Amino acid sequence: MLSLLGFLTICVFLGLILTKRLSVLLSLILVPIVFALIAGFGPKEVGEMLLGGIKQVAPTGILLIFAVLYFSVMIDTGLFDPVIAFIIRFAKGDPLKITLGTAILTMLVHLDGDGTATFMITVTALFPVYKKLGMNKLILPCIVALSAGVMHLVPWSGTVARALNHEH
Repeated sequence: MLSLLGFLTICVFLGLILTKRLSVLLSLILVPIVFALIAGFGPKEVGEMLLGGIKQVAPTGILLIFAVLYFSVMIDTGLFDPVIAFIIRFAKGDPLKITLGTAILTMLVHLDGDGTATFMITVTALFPVYKKLGMNKLILPCIVALSAGVMHLVPWSGTVARALNHEH
């Protein structure tokens, strides 16, 4: 029953966002609360779950806010321009080499198994390169996601190492 409600929560959430009936933030707040109440959890239990979720997600959210602000300022000031110029010179402006470099960089960064850091580092580092070369910017997160996905499957990945070290 709970798994069915979980799937319905996701479907309703996506439906409300895609049809633009609610904003993403309001949907993220209201839809889980409504479905928790439907599932039979009382207001006190829902409140405890909300606080537990916020405590778990807040550090990552704060890190992402900082990273976005920091890297936006650094990109706007031109801090990464020499690195971008070097990458473009090294790849001789070839989009295929840039794409392969994206995959290699992603796999190296993702050796620790931290997906958030992987996306922050690789997308932030390479977005200006893709922009400068006029490459389709959707290719960047696609290559990063595919490369990180592959790294989850190899036996030496950080994800597997954490799973092996996890005590039950």
